[in-house]
Amino acid sequence: MTGSKQLMLIVNGEEIGLTARPADTLLYVLRVRLGLTGSKPGCLNGDCGACTVLADGVPMKSCLMLAVEGEGKRIQTIEGLKNAPIQKAFIENFAFQCGYCTSGFIMNGHGLAQTNPRADEETITDWLQSNICRCTGYKEIQQAIHSVLRQGAKGSDPLAQPKEGQ
Repeated sequence: MTGSKQLMLIVNGEEIGLTARPADTLLYVLRVRLGLTGSKPGCLNGDCGACTVLADGVPMKSCLMLAVEGEGKRIQTIEGLKNAPIQKAFIENFAFQCGYCTSGFIMNGHGLAQTNPRADEETITDWLQSNICRCTGYKEIQQAIHSVLRQGAKGSDPLAQPKEGQ
């Protein structure tokens, strides 16, 4: 590729070397080059949040982030969560319908629980404004996030991954 740059990305804990054009978005690289299709191309201009990933634990819209900006950051996609409590909470609270936006909401909720496990209602509402769902109400999504935050408040790590053999 003309004008391409060699990148080393850390995606879901794995170091991946690849060549990308300076204009390639992280969303494009994740979906097309790496086959990680959990991040969805919704609006492609940063409004809907369906493409949300975590970059060093912070929710980022991968349609707005260039792949070259991901170099040196720990990128986590929905595929990297592997049965995190937020995923279970979305199922238990019926926090999705068609599912297209769900991975973005889950990644955003996961990021909130990591950075602010004692978030109040106003903070949760503020964080949810960066994602749009056209199929369901936000009540179930808020309930799912609340349930994960309550788990954390009881002294357990709301984001702890199950240990091998459990």
